[in-house]
Amino acid sequence: MPEYSIFDGHNDTLLRFYRDEGVTYGDFLSELDSGHIDLIRARRGGFAGGFFAVYVPNPEHRIAPDSMPDLSKPFVPPAVDFAFSQGAALRQMADLFRLEEASKGQVKVVRTADELQDCIDRGIFAALMHFEGAEAIDEDLNALEVFYKAGMRSLGIVWSRPTIFAHGVPIAFPSSPDIGPGLTDAGKRLVKRCNELGIMIDLSHMNEKGFWDVAELSEAPLVATHSNVHALCPISRNLTDKQLDAIKASDGMVGLNFATGFLNEDGAWDSDRPLDVMVRHLDYLVERLGETRVGLGSDYDGARVPDLVGDVSKLPNLIAALKDAGYDAGLLQKISHQNWVRVLRKTWKA
Repeated sequence: MPEYSIFDGHNDTLLRFYRDEGVTYGDFLSELDSGHIDLIRARRGGFAGGFFAVYVPNPEHRIAPDSMPDLSKPFVPPAVDFAFSQGAALRQMADLFRLEEASKGQVKVVRTADELQDCIDRGIFAALMHFEGAEAIDEDLNALEVFYKAGMRSLGIVWSRPTIFAHGVPIAFPSSPDIGPGLTDAGKRLVKRCNELGIMIDLSHMNEKGFWDVAELSEAPLVATHSNVHALCPISRNLTDKQLDAIKASDGMVGLNFATGFLNEDGAWDSDRPLDVMVRHLDYLVERLGETRVGLGSDYDGARVPDLVGDVSKLPNLIAALKDAGYDAGLLQKISHQNWVRVLRKTWKA
């Protein structure tokens, strides 16, 4: 039995189901020989659940982990159609609810911090519904109200492409995240309504101007569910020291992204490197943010990750590396899940 229960800030498992690649929500309950997450391997690795992203893919512009585009110049996928976005979002939401039903109590979609903590305590796999991009939300925010009532509790206003609300940060290496304009007027209204409802706002794909717009407007902790340290890997998706300081000042949080290109100092996507690179980012985050503001945000099923944490069953390898680096039991408990419960409890209305 794994020593630590890990609740994670980001996965793209719903996208695997949506893409119809021979894996459906029902397969999640069995052990799979592909992808990063299923219930059997989760039990083996102490993976207690995480943020399940509802993400609208570009129909004709797919980014695959094994075939990344040239990032020497900013890579900006085109915006996606609203009607297509709503259809894709509804399908993924439905798959999550179908998975919950098919699991017969083994998986639960959580809507409160108390539900999340109860699932961790009882060994029930906890799924938090997160939207990675607001393409399925209309300017009048009618869909936001409906999605919230359905169970959405976390929202990334953008992925790395433009929307009616903001401009996502284009992916580029080496590059500052200061690329493009900030929130639109509609985006500012969206931030305000998320605060009122208690929806967590995820800053992971925001460009720098958008980040500071949210920081100025939001009354909630600033959170980046799956981002790393720009000072250690200067890709546009990572957070600068100034951004990290703002997150600390808000009593927010950062989840470490396992994507190799966001970890490796040279921006390379090769996955056969030791876990020292992950430890370095966590060391930096803990030092900069404090022990209560750091967690994991793997990007499983959405990115190429280090081989030694190549699926959820291998997460004890990371725990062992952190122990070797001097992380004690109290800090490991905080990073594994306690910090996520803390910041969600502070953000949500229930």
